[in-house]
Amino acid sequence: VQLQASGGGLVQPGGSLRLSCAASGRTFSRGTTGWFRQAPGKEREFVAGVKWSPVYTRYADSVKGRFTISRDGAKNTVHLQMNSLKPEDTAVYYCAATPAYLIWSSLGRTVEYDYWGQGTLVTVSS
Repeated sequence: VQLQASGGGLVQPGGSLRLSCAASGRTFSRGTTGWFRQAPGKEREFVAGVKWSPVYTRYADSVKGRFTISRDGAKNTVHLQMNSLKPEDTAVYYCAATPAYLIWSSLGRTVEYDYWGQGTLVTVSS
C-alpha cells in the first residue's frame, strides 16, 4: 500500500486548507486512517482518525470543531479539512493507514499504523 499526502501550503491565520491522502495498491473493506503532525523540535502527534466500516471519527482536543476528517471510499482517499487555522497548527502532516479496525484508544498511537505517507508541510503565518 502506498499513501500519497497532498494539499499543504502557506496560509494566513484563520484560513483553511484541505489535505488529501490517496491510497494505492491494496484496498481494504475495513481499516483505519489517521492524520498526524510533527512540528520542528516536537514529537509526532495525533490529529484525527477515521475508521470504517462502520465509520467513526476521532479528533485531538486541539483541533476539535476546526478540523474534519472524511473518507471517499470510491477514490480510496481520506481528506482532512482544516478551518480556522492557527500558527500553532504549523507542522508537517502525515497520513497513516492500517487494515485493522482500531479500537478507540488506539487511533492515536503511531505504532498501530502499518503504512505512512511522505508528509505535507502546512505553514500558518501572516
